[in-house]
Amino acid sequence: MGSTSMNGSGKGTGEGGHGSGGPVEDTGAPAGAVRTAEERDLGEAGAQLSTAPVEGAETAAGAPGLGPVGWARWFWRQLTSMRVALILLFLLSLGAIPGSLIPQNSIDETKVAAFRERHETLAPLYDKLQFFDVYSSVWFSAIYLLLFVSLIGCIVPRSWQFVGQLRSRPPGAPRRLDRLPAHTTWRTAAEPEQVREAALALLAGRRFRAHRAGDAVAAEKGYLREAGNLVFHVSLIVMLVAFAWGQLFKSEGGKLVVEGGGFSNTLTQYDDFRSGSLFATDDLTPFSFVLDSFTGTYAKSGPERGTPRTYEAAVTWSTPEGTERKQVIEVNRPLEVDGTKVYLNGHGYAPVVTVRDARGEVVFQDPVPLLPIDSNVTSTGAIKVMDGYRGPDGEKDQLGFQAFFVPTFAGAGEGDMFSQFPGLEFPVLALTGYHGSLGVDSGLPQNVYQLDTSKMEQFKAANGEVLKQRLLPGETMQLPDGAGSITFEKDVREWATFQITRQPATGWALSGAIAAIGGLAASLFVQRRRVWVRAVRGEDGVTVVEMAGLGRSESAKLPEELGDLALALNAQAPTAPEPVDATAEGATT
Repeated sequence: MGSTSMNGSGKGTGEGGHGSGGPVEDTGAPAGAVRTAEERDLGEAGAQLSTAPVEGAETAAGAPGLGPVGWARWFWRQLTSMRVALILLFLLSLGAIPGSLIPQNSIDETKVAAFRERHETLAPLYDKLQFFDVYSSVWFSAIYLLLFVSLIGCIVPRSWQFVGQLRSRPPGAPRRLDRLPAHTTWRTAAEPEQVREAALALLAGRRFRAHRAGDAVAAEKGYLREAGNLVFHVSLIVMLVAFAWGQLFKSEGGKLVVEGGGFSNTLTQYDDFRSGSLFATDDLTPFSFVLDSFTGTYAKSGPERGTPRTYEAAVTWSTPEGTERKQVIEVNRPLEVDGTKVYLNGHGYAPVVTVRDARGEVVFQDPVPLLPIDSNVTSTGAIKVMDGYRGPDGEKDQLGFQAFFVPTFAGAGEGDMFSQFPGLEFPVLALTGYHGSLGVDSGLPQNVYQLDTSKMEQFKAANGEVLKQRLLPGETMQLPDGAGSITFEKDVREWATFQITRQPATGWALSGAIAAIGGLAASLFVQRRRVWVRAVRGEDGVTVVEMAGLGRSESAKLPEELGDLALALNAQAPTAPEPVDATAEGATT
């Protein structure tokens, strides 16, 4: 081929809106500035390679002294600009940091109360800054809404502009193709019309939008880049809406269920419950389930001894309209009922105990859930007998026992006992007894796993020492002075904790995230570019072919693609031999 210049270098681009890129000829100069000869040559050919608004036009329109309307327009253009969107995104991520580090009322009010007790100076300041309710605070909502408005204000006009670009044809070739960053030229014996027809067929075959424009063929490709840019921003709006909807209408609660026990999805059945500000109790999905059994298996030998292998909760569930159905709930495999999911969170042991009073009558007989404190399910808790107990003198009284349980006893030492395996192989229950007031009549909430002994007296053995005893299944601890007894029955049940969650719009959030990734990938890896092929007859009667390309940004792929197109077209319109200089030929002779 003849003269070739494919350096891939381009001119600076202007960024006036969300997304990347802008018109190649956009230098950001104010309106009325003198344009260079090169910019005049490109004209329409170099314009509208993106839907980003021109920065210079914003600057001119937003000049001071235009009055309230002018300032309103300036504020709107700033709000829908790239830099403000990035600032809002940064502020949104920065504002989420306190919500991750500081306890939140919407998640755990107990932790918030504990934080207030430990930090008497910081807590009032955090209250004023709404750090305990970050995601519902005024300042976080303001950032969220401004970002939402910014995205909509950018997407709507750019979408219409992009639709207009899709309906229009690629612009004609600029007057000077040799000024474009990638270009080549050669002479051929083929007729100009034949070259143009071959170029049109070649570009259409490479999926360019191509048409004849005067003495040249104009083609364009890479619309997926701008479409991906718009899809990315629309997906962000979908994700924001889905997040807001989920926060407003969500519900989440926990429930501990012992084998044989059940749960009905009503507010009073939850151990703890949190919901969004627009949630109503009527939104709870009506269903119930019974925990038939819990099965946990563990590695029994080797360096991984005690490592959990399976956690399975077999349940029987039903809805008011349906029949009973059985299902096994596993970790990350929840039970789902009409959009409500029941996750398996944890498990432990509930030894069955029987308490008798001084007359030998049973006043308490139930499995008592105890909380694990290590990976081998060493557990602690409290047994509370609030009603029905009478002491040796016949007076009503209350009993409390601090309980310590191990599923596999490590040995008969005198110190603190511990479990050496999480499976139920050698269970032992250690008890320490108290009598007096449990404090439940004060009206203040109590932790069911802790015993308030401030108004209770500890039982003493005959030798004056504190009464405490380790029990094997079937053994009984007698209380002093005929006060009764407590028996560790030959029955240890397992319990499981479930998280019952309803999170609306999660499907929309996931779809938005996937679409955003796809749109971002398209906007990053697809290049919008234009190619022109001009074929005209030269002064010596030989056809001169010029090819040039223009992209939105600097890229080595554009010169490579243009070179490949030029080689394909040159095969149909081969390079003609250079003309012989008659003067030079005579001198040689």
